[in-house]
Amino acid sequence: MTRIFVSLAAALCAGTALAGGPVAAEAGAAPAPSAAPIAERQLEDEIIYFVLPDRFANGDTANDRGGLKGGPFQHGFDPTHKGFYHGGDLKGLTAKLDYIQGMGVTAIWFAPIFKNKPVQGRPGEESAGYHGYWVTDFTQVDPHFGTNAEFKAFVDAAHARGMKVYMDIITNHTADVIDYAEGLANGYRYRSKGEYPFSTRGGVDGARINEGFAGDDNPDPANWARLTDPTFAYTPTVSEAEKNVKVPAWLNDTALYHNRGNSHWIGESSVYGDFSGLDDLATENPRVVAGMIDIFGQWIDDYGIDGFRIDTAKHVNPEFWQAFVPAMLTRAEAKGIDHFHIFGEIAFEEPTATLAAQVMAESKLPYALDMGFAKAAQMVASGKSPPRLMAEFLQQDAIYPGGASTALGLPTFLGNHDFGRFSMFVREMSGSDDPATLLARVRLGHAMMFLLRGVPTVYYGDEQGFISDGNDQLAREDMFASKVAVYNDNRLVGTTATTAQSNFDTAHPLYRLIGELAAARTASPALRRGLSTVRAFEEAAPGLLAVERHDPETGQRVLAVFNTGEKPLTQAVEVSYRARGIAPLTGPCPASLAAPGAITITLPAFGFAACLLETDD
Repeated sequence: MTRIFVSLAAALCAGTALAGGPVAAEAGAAPAPSAAPIAERQLEDEIIYFVLPDRFANGDTANDRGGLKGGPFQHGFDPTHKGFYHGGDLKGLTAKLDYIQGMGVTAIWFAPIFKNKPVQGRPGEESAGYHGYWVTDFTQVDPHFGTNAEFKAFVDAAHARGMKVYMDIITNHTADVIDYAEGLANGYRYRSKGEYPFSTRGGVDGARINEGFAGDDNPDPANWARLTDPTFAYTPTVSEAEKNVKVPAWLNDTALYHNRGNSHWIGESSVYGDFSGLDDLATENPRVVAGMIDIFGQWIDDYGIDGFRIDTAKHVNPEFWQAFVPAMLTRAEAKGIDHFHIFGEIAFEEPTATLAAQVMAESKLPYALDMGFAKAAQMVASGKSPPRLMAEFLQQDAIYPGGASTALGLPTFLGNHDFGRFSMFVREMSGSDDPATLLARVRLGHAMMFLLRGVPTVYYGDEQGFISDGNDQLAREDMFASKVAVYNDNRLVGTTATTAQSNFDTAHPLYRLIGELAAARTASPALRRGLSTVRAFEEAAPGLLAVERHDPETGQRVLAVFNTGEKPLTQAVEVSYRARGIAPLTGPCPASLAAPGAITITLPAFGFAACLLETDD
C-alpha cells in the first residue's frame, strides 16, 4: 500500500532544497496535495496556523477603535504601541485565506475574538485587550474585530475551502472588573482557604457566614446555593459603571468568583487565585459549569466550529473539565462534527511530558498543547542539547492517557505569543547571529515539527522569518506594515525585509519550506498517524536523530532523520526488516537498503529527510 505515494514523493523532492542546502530562487512553493474533506479528516491529519487577528490584516479601518470614542486609553487603538490594538480584524483574516492555505494549512486557530475590556491596568501600566483574553461579553465578537455576522462569513469561507476553524476559549477568568476593598493596601496577596475559609468573613476569626455550606468539593447545587456571601477572603467591589458589563448577566454576580487575590502560580493559588488580577471564576460551582457549557455550546451550534484551544486549562479544577469536555463533544456530534479537536494550555517550559500527561489524566482533557516538544525542539535544533533530549522526550509518549497514540493528536509548536518566537530561542541558545546558520537551524526545527509525531502548529509570522525580542507583547508583531519601533528594528530570518513593511511573501524560504513539508505530511499516513520508534541518536553532542514512523492501518513506514550538527554526516541506521526498498518523501534519501534491516543515510549540516520504506504490507 505504501507504493502509491512514491511518485508524489519524488515530485515533491524535485527541484527543492529541503535538506538544508541553498533555497531555490524561484517564487512560490509546490502546491500541497489537497487534504481530505473536513468530515473525513481525523485530528492527526490537520496542519494548524495560529494567528492573533489584531496583528494579521486590517480589512476594515472603520472598526479600528471598536466604535468607542475618546483616546487610546478609552478605545484601546494605538498602532505605535506594542500593547494596544493595531487594527487587524476578521475581514482582513478572511481576505488572506489564500495566503494561509498556500502553506498547506488545514485548520486555523485564532486568539479569542470575544468582546474584551478595551483597556485595563494601573496608571502607567495600561494595555489593551487586543489579544482577546480579557473577556466581558462571551456572546459577541469584539467590535475591534468586526461583527458576529463577519465571524460567520469567516467560518463559512474557511469551510468552503476545506479548512477547519478552532476557537481559543477562556473559562478560568473574565476581564479585571472586580476589585477588593482591602486589595491595594494588601498588594492583592493571595489568601488561602485555610486562613480564610468560606465559613467566616475576612479570616478564621471573622464573623460566621455562609451557614450550611459544606465546602467547594461538594458539587450539589443545593450546597452552592448556601454560598451567598463572597467576603470570606476579600470584600469584592465593582464600580457602578461596570456592575452589568459582563454578558451573560450571571457573570456579574461576585459570589461566582474566588475573590482570594492574585495567584503565585503554585499550589492552591494556581487554581483559586486571580490570573494577574483577572477575575477568577469559581469553576467548582455548578452554576458556572452550566453557564460555560451553554456559552461555548452555542458557538458550536451557531457557527459549526471544529475545535477549541482552552486557555489556562491547568488553572481550572479537574472536575470542571470532566463535565465540560463531554458536553462539548456531544454538542459537536449533534451538529455533525465528528472530529472536534479540544486541546488545553498546560503551560510549562521543560522538555518533558510529565505535567501535561498528569493534568490530562486528572481532568480527562483529550489533548494538550505540546509544551514539552517546543522546549525539546528549541534546545536540539539550536545545538544547545544533543538529539538524545528529543529521543528521550518522544519515548515518554507512553505515559499519556491512552498511550502513545494520544501523542499523535497533541498540537506541536516551536514558539508562540506567550513564550516568544522559535527563531529567538534558536539565536539565544546557539549563541550565533549568523544569518545563514540561523535560517538553517530554523528550517531544521520546522522539519522536526512536521516529520515527528503530533499536529504541527505554525505561529503566524514564523513563515516570514519573524524574530521576537522577548515574550508576550514582544512576540506579537504585525503582518501588515507595523508602526511599532521595537518590532521594526529586527532583522528578519531569511530575508532583508523588516516588519515596517507588509509581510505576505509567498516566495519567502520559510513559507516555501512549510508548504513543502505540509505536502509531504499530507501525502503520508505514516507522518500523520504513525507511532514512533527511535532508531538512533547522538548522545552527547549535536548529530543524528532517526525516528521510524509506522501507521498500523496502512502499514506505511517512514524514517525521519535529522542532522543537528554543523558538519555533514554519514551513518548506518536500523530500519524495520519489513523494508524492501526506499523512496524519498523529502530530502536526500539513499537509493536502496544498505542491508536487510539497515540503510546508510548521508545528510548535510542541519539537514533532514523523510524516507519512505517500501514494504510488502
